Amino acid sequence: MNLVIHDLNPAEWKLVEHDYEGWTVISDNGLIRPCVGCFSCWNKTPGVCVMKDGFENMGQLIHRADEVVVISRYTYGGFSGFVKNVIDRCLGYVLPQFEIVGCETHHKKRYEETKPFTFIFRAPPLTREEKAGASRYVRALCANFRGYVKAILFREEPRESLSAGTRAACTSGRTVLLVGSMRGLNGNSGKLARKLAESLTNEPEIVTIQRYIKDLSKLVVYLEDAEALVLCMPLYVDGVPSQMIRLMELFEQAYKGGSKKIYLLANMGLYESCQLKSLFAAVKQWCVKMGFSYCGGLGISAGELLGELMVHLPFRFGATKKAAEGMERLAEAVNSGSMLADIFAEPYAFPPALYIAIANLSWNRTAKANGLRPGDLLRRL
Repeated sequence: MNLVIHDLNPAEWKLVEHDYEGWTVISDNGLIRPCVGCFSCWNKTPGVCVMKDGFENMGQLIHRADEVVVISRYTYGGFSGFVKNVIDRCLGYVLPQFEIVGCETHHKKRYEETKPFTFIFRAPPLTREEKAGASRYVRALCANFRGYVKAILFREEPRESLSAGTRAACTSGRTVLLVGSMRGLNGNSGKLARKLAESLTNEPEIVTIQRYIKDLSKLVVYLEDAEALVLCMPLYVDGVPSQMIRLMELFEQAYKGGSKKIYLLANMGLYESCQLKSLFAAVKQWCVKMGFSYCGGLGISAGELLGELMVHLPFRFGATKKAAEGMERLAEAVNSGSMLADIFAEPYAFPPALYIAIANLSWNRTAKANGLRPGDLLRRL
């Protein structure tokens, strides 16, 4: 069995479907729900998503496929909102536990296999740098999915839209912190947003994408006159979460307002903060498309650890030191409306081996609390 994931419309698919005769086809039927970051596919129903919308078994489909082909519109250096949604829902294909592979933290394999992936990007003519960025992104994805890139192809299509060009600046004075995680204020992105808000002087508003997920157009309207927008989001499968990509796509289609100052506050569970760079690159491309001013950001790794420490210990204490220093500089930039160079912060004086050991032990404890034996996390389906 082979698997193809695509975002083609019916007319476009009809032109290529003969190439995938007999394949299992995943396409947009309008029913897919965004990954909510609950990790149930790791610690409650190993390998299977708890949301029953027809996309709950994506990890199994990848495992059963001899090869996987992903066909996507090129969007901000990566996938379209739908294709990224499917990729996000494949999380159960790997295990929650970490190990070091090639000097980086990655998830362990659920299956003893190395799956071949082919990526086909549909795009107007791209620059060499844009192609290189997309290639880096999918190679990082395959590294974490423990597969390998068989091929990366770029299929040129007519350019649908041009960059927004020069926009008059929004001058409302509104600063909005947008939490892009489906966990809302309870996740690490929400915790970090609240922590940043404590240091902002111009009465920031905090809003969650979770609140508007059924109609993101209302969120575009809500953000219409915001002068500064801080995107607070987690790394999902090596990139921007699908719900945020959908919002960014909708902005490009519908937004008619002025230019904004965009700041970024990103976090992830892996140890090396450099693995956030694809997410940063996507936000920068979006800003160029929108005619917004990208003003810099802070990327924090080992987010689960630092999120817990922030709650129980004073910020700047121990492992949170670098993250706290970065947060201080980000707050200063937002308060003054100035730019800052991107900051990437890892746990201070906290060796990777210790982080991995604690994280893996924590997953086993969580499994036990959910009525599973630690070995159940390794379940293969």
